[in-house]
Amino acid sequence: MYPSDALDNWQSGQGLWSHVPATDWNDWKWQLKNRITKLEQLEQYLELSPEEKAGCLFANKKLAMAITPYFFNLIDREDPNDPVRRQVIPRAGEMHTASEELLDPVGEENTKPVEGIVHRYPDRVLFLVTDRCASYCRYCTRSRLVSNAQDYNFHPEFESGLEYIRNTPEIRDVLLSGGDPLLLSDKKLDYLLGELRKIPHVEFIRIGSRIPVFLPQRITPELCEIFKKHGPIWLSIHVNHPNECTQTLRDACERLSYAGVPIGNQSVLLKGVNNNAEVMKSLIHRLLMMRVRPYYLYQCDLITGSAHLRTDPREGIEIIRSLRGHTTGYAIPQFVIDAPGGGGKVPINPDYVKEVTKDAIIMRNFSGEEYSYPIVAGKDAKPDPKAPKLEPILA
Repeated sequence: MYPSDALDNWQSGQGLWSHVPATDWNDWKWQLKNRITKLEQLEQYLELSPEEKAGCLFANKKLAMAITPYFFNLIDREDPNDPVRRQVIPRAGEMHTASEELLDPVGEENTKPVEGIVHRYPDRVLFLVTDRCASYCRYCTRSRLVSNAQDYNFHPEFESGLEYIRNTPEIRDVLLSGGDPLLLSDKKLDYLLGELRKIPHVEFIRIGSRIPVFLPQRITPELCEIFKKHGPIWLSIHVNHPNECTQTLRDACERLSYAGVPIGNQSVLLKGVNNNAEVMKSLIHRLLMMRVRPYYLYQCDLITGSAHLRTDPREGIEIIRSLRGHTTGYAIPQFVIDAPGGGGKVPINPDYVKEVTKDAIIMRNFSGEEYSYPIVAGKDAKPDPKAPKLEPILA
């Protein structure tokens, strides 16, 4: 089940941590310090399935477990298949690698001119600034890197990354990612954003973060002032299920919006989480009510140990088809596959074009009805008999 889209049903609260003073609960550093990171802690709060217990025992060899108290409260502790639970509690499926799966599924390692910079597209770079997250998604594309459970030993080099961007004038777009950039201190973020703003050819600065979802307490007035100072800073958040859309997250998104930060959402299509048209519709409607534009729906990357969470990509196509014409255009994300091995993001759309002839495009609308649109403009145009006659133009 999923919640109603009505705002008065959006819940926030301290739940299992109701004994904690509100000043602590609302302190993002307290949330980080009190994350659930060990099997013994987890078993204090819920009964694990055998698959979950095996996954937790294996986690520190692949991708560490960490769940903030705030996000843990969103889990249905009575349901092993709860959609929030499936995203952050390890499972035995992570211990198995399918033949199609890759440690670096989108080919980042082959496009790194310097440590921390991925330069795949001509005019933009990915700037990896940390290997840490507030909580760890079990389908993480960079599980080789984040949490250092696989001894990747990534050490962010801010200066070498900045120097590369300064010396590469074709770069107009910089995306800060990691790990999660919003785990950096205000001082470091202020410095990084300030240095990027000094580079004349950098026009567009983005941040990819799940911090507002895992740790909305981090979106402080001080952080918002930094975004105002260096803005516009564009932010992509990551919400997969309507149960993650709490009043606390809504408040955080409003603070960001009032600071001039445009927000988009990138969901990942996940089995048992959101591979359902009604769940997706509820999610995208809630996002719009939070001032967040649904941007991408990703097919889950072929990361090692992800088969239990990946679903048939045709389900994503059908979800988009079910939304088109049945909800606001702003609400419909672009379904994409990040082509394995480094091909970049490829849009995957329902087939609305039936045929292209020499005269017209024959297309189907959302309900399957056919229409045509001429290819050549004004091919057989005739003067309107009611139109005034034009005076001849003298040479």
